[in-house]
Amino acid sequence: MEKAIIRVRMGSQDAHYGGNLVDGAKILQLFGDVATELLIKHDGDEGLFKAYDNVEFISPVYAGDYIEAEGEITKVGNTSRTMSFEARKVITKRTDISDSAADYLEKPIIVCKASGTCVVPKDKKRK
Repeated sequence: MEKAIIRVRMGSQDAHYGGNLVDGAKILQLFGDVATELLIKHDGDEGLFKAYDNVEFISPVYAGDYIEAEGEITKVGNTSRTMSFEARKVITKRTDISDSAADYLEKPIIVCKASGTCVVPKDKKRK
């Protein structure tokens, strides 16, 4: 099946809670961007995200962390596309050492998993 992946750094503007904790909605936004890429690759159209059927937040994300969000189409219907997503922390800030210290994680930390359904209307599909 089709896969897509993006990697972004969480900035101070993404921190919503005390201790520079990033709002989980930011991870869902990344999954939405991955879903859009998957639909463009598969159907030639951005489509619409209809619903998440499962979202599991596993580990906290902080400003300065690098997050890799990956998704894949797991089932193709007439107009629906079922997808699964996983977000992983690949670089983490080390403010305990200094303001600019960070660690590249040889084994990324899974921060969120989700699955959902997107729809591409028949008249919008180009592939």
